[in-house]
Amino acid sequence: MKEFARDIMRRSFQTLHEEMSIMEAVNAFKSSGATEERMIFGMMVTDRNDRLVGMLSLYDILLFILPKYAHIWGAIEDLDISRMITSSCEQARNIRVADIMTSEVISVGPDANLILLLDIMIKKHVRRIPVIEEERIQGIVYLSDIFNHIADRLTQS
Repeated sequence: MKEFARDIMRRSFQTLHEEMSIMEAVNAFKSSGATEERMIFGMMVTDRNDRLVGMLSLYDILLFILPKYAHIWGAIEDLDISRMITSSCEQARNIRVADIMTSEVISVGPDANLILLLDIMIKKHVRRIPVIEEERIQGIVYLSDIFNHIADRLTQS
């Protein structure tokens, strides 16, 4: 039975480098091999020694692009939305991944059991957890991987 992180983690993954620009990161997301069935919403960020230093999600990028006072402007009908989005994107192009990534990353070892992983993901509202051993990234577990594993067990006859 698959009961531990090492059993269901994905060993094939793409990472971002902390010095990459947001534009390069967006291109990496777009070319990550995503399909209609499976979209990559976040990637691990590494330093020059390939050590995990953060996570960057689509949410982080969109939060940076969102104008600061959008909640006030949302009801204003005569705003030039296209110009606002273009301006935000131009400002973001040269921002580094390290500037907006989440640097406090929750990780587990390969022997973490699935109940612990699920508990962490639900309580901390995370959708992916890197699997680290001896300071090296071994893989990543997505919430969908745990769900699919449990769904398979639920539907077994």
